Amino acid sequence: MRTLLVTGCAGFIGSHLSERLLADGCRVIGLDNFDPFYDRQLKEQNLAALRRHSHFTFCPADLRHGPEAIAAALPPVTYDAVIHLAAKAGVGPSLREPAAYMENNVLGTTHLLEWMRQHDIKTLLFASSSSVYGNTPATPFREDEPLLARCISPYAATKLAGEELTFTYHHLYQMSVLNARFFTVYGPRQRPDLAIHKFARLLRDGQRIPVYGDGSTSRDYTFVADTVEGIVRGLNYLLNNPGTYETVNLGNSQPVPLLDLIAAVGEAVGVTPFLEFLPDQPGDVAITYADNTKANRLLGYEPRTPLAEGLRQFVAWLNEKPLVVADAAALPAVAPIAATL
Repeated sequence: MRTLLVTGCAGFIGSHLSERLLADGCRVIGLDNFDPFYDRQLKEQNLAALRRHSHFTFCPADLRHGPEAIAAALPPVTYDAVIHLAAKAGVGPSLREPAAYMENNVLGTTHLLEWMRQHDIKTLLFASSSSVYGNTPATPFREDEPLLARCISPYAATKLAGEELTFTYHHLYQMSVLNARFFTVYGPRQRPDLAIHKFARLLRDGQRIPVYGDGSTSRDYTFVADTVEGIVRGLNYLLNNPGTYETVNLGNSQPVPLLDLIAAVGEAVGVTPFLEFLPDQPGDVAITYADNTKANRLLGYEPRTPLAEGLRQFVAWLNEKPLVVADAAALPAVAPIAATL
């Protein structure tokens, strides 16, 4: 039985991944610091099923506290691999708290790598982000795109720094590493600050949908089960190819314009959207668009979930797990403009 450490196990992707690894017969040691970015209760709900599994062990710990603190928090077992998902996420908030993002995402990753070095753990899958591409003009985004002076948010810079750190430890200490660049993951348990979750709640509550810019920005929305499948395939690739160092995109390779997304969420919720156009947000990129050729070649990765089906599953989950949100201003007396979407 493989024993795997999953950092960020209480989060959106981490909880889905941990459940999948347990279903595949692995032992999972889960680490999380319950960062207050959003309500801890939501993370506890994510952990509920995991805590009932006999092969899951939860360890509360903060990577910022150093490799010694990590070692003290984790059981002294032989780890086959580490899947490092823990991070302070979000482009917009990183503009307001850049130092906190550096501490969590760069210093925390450094401490984890040092703990791995000290305990001779040689296999790492690192969760990176499509944000590292910035406003790269060539699409779809390829992993060999030069990324110097591309990042346009502190969050993106921390993720690119994380990739550089993993290469450093691969070079110095022969760690096997796969950097997986995620592209706008969505689905059940998605963080409440992310667009699809926020739009669905606003629609359900009869509120306006904020549109930053003219609505032409596009994102490569990737259903969480497809991302998890890519992670599992990446882990198997690492374990079967010791000494490797690779970076792959895990996207859907089908960018969706913002106005089309809003229309699709409205259809899934069963509510016609009302829109409020606002200025562009600093740090936002124009498009994310994954070239999955390399991930398909190395891992056999092939996302299969259409947007409409992914949204259906998300809305079904949301209706089972309603969130209490603050009252917003009343809608203006205008006709819906879904026809323009």
